[in-house]
Parts: sequence; C-alpha cells; structure tokens
Amino acid sequence: MNPTPEEIERLQRVSSELRCLVCQNQSIAESTAGLAVDLKQQALEQIQAGKSDEDIRSYMVERYGEFILYKPAFSASNAVLWGGPFVLLALVFVMVVKSLRRRQQTAEPITQATDVLRAAKLEERYKRDASNQ
Repeated sequence: MNPTPEEIERLQRVSSELRCLVCQNQSIAESTAGLAVDLKQQALEQIQAGKSDEDIRSYMVERYGEFILYKPAFSASNAVLWGGPFVLLALVFVMVVKSLRRRQQTAEPITQATDVLRAAKLEERYKRDASNQ
C-alpha cells in the first residue's frame, strides 16, 4: 500500500527522532544503512496500522533500548547520566577549594617564619650599625 503524503510527513517526523543504530550520529530519516531502512519501514507499517507517534517510539525503545532516542526522557535508570556531570563538577570544585585552603594554611607558617628571620636580621644590622656610629 502506497503511503499518503500525511503518512510520509509523519514518518519523517518520527524517524528524525530515532537514532540510527549503525551510524549513531544520524537519525534513521537521514541514514541509508540497511537497519535504518528496515526501521523506517516498520515505523511506516505502524503509522498505516493507526499507531500513534508515542506508540511507535515506545515500540522502538522496547525493542532497541533508550539509545535509539535522540532525546531520552529523564528516568531513574538514566538519572546518573543526566546528573553525573554536575555531581562530578561539584566534586572537582570541592577538591580544588580544599587544596587551595591546605596550601594557604601550610604557606602561612613559612611566611611567618620568614618574617621573623628577616626581622631578626634587620635588628642585628641596626645594632651593628648603631655600634659602628
């Protein structure tokens, strides 16, 4: 059965939301890989059978996993993928702040000791200069 222009438009819209499992950087609408052609044919058959766009996406996810979706929905199973980068960034920030504070704390006694030595040398020089006058 030949698809109507409306069915072709719907097929284009749905297939542009699905990732080609062979190419991975193209939608099945753009891909000419054999699997992509088969997936488009399956989607067209479901469109002609009266399935909704959501039914077609659900079928593809059930069969091929969430990876097939270009924009996967947030769920408990992929929460780590969504939140992981932010948690990692926060941990790096905390580690940098702690490291800087630790460095500052170890540098303060050294600076104080250096200041005491300078003061002692200056005092010695003043005494020596005062006795030479």
